[in-house]
Amino acid sequence: MANEAVKRYEESSGYGGVIQDYTVTDGDAFEKGTVMELIDPRTVSGCLTTGAPIAGILAREKVASDGRTQVAVYKKGYFDMMASGTIPIGNPVQAHSVANTVIEAGSYASGSRTIGYAEEAATDGETIIVRVDL
Repeated sequence: MANEAVKRYEESSGYGGVIQDYTVTDGDAFEKGTVMELIDPRTVSGCLTTGAPIAGILAREKVASDGRTQVAVYKKGYFDMMASGTIPIGNPVQAHSVANTVIEAGSYASGSRTIGYAEEAATDGETIIVRVDL
């Protein structure tokens, strides 16, 4: 995959922004920094759907068929992420159908469908800092 989110600053909350124990299929492979979509029940997969409910950003690489069926994701923090389209500074962002990219969240997007907020203005294809807040 490409455009994985890169952690820039850690969230200083009590749990450090990382949540453990989301289920993942043993045969799946994902790079560290992959935006993960939430699937019922408490299962995650790489997000390829615009506006999908987001579980978080994968905290470490998941190797295919490595025996692991649990992964950890970041829920908070500051990440370098690739923008798709123009995003004004401070606006909420959501996942885009192009893996690991973000777009400006529409007025209909809220809750788990937004990843966080643009800390910088973005043009198409630009890497910006996103304050992840799930």
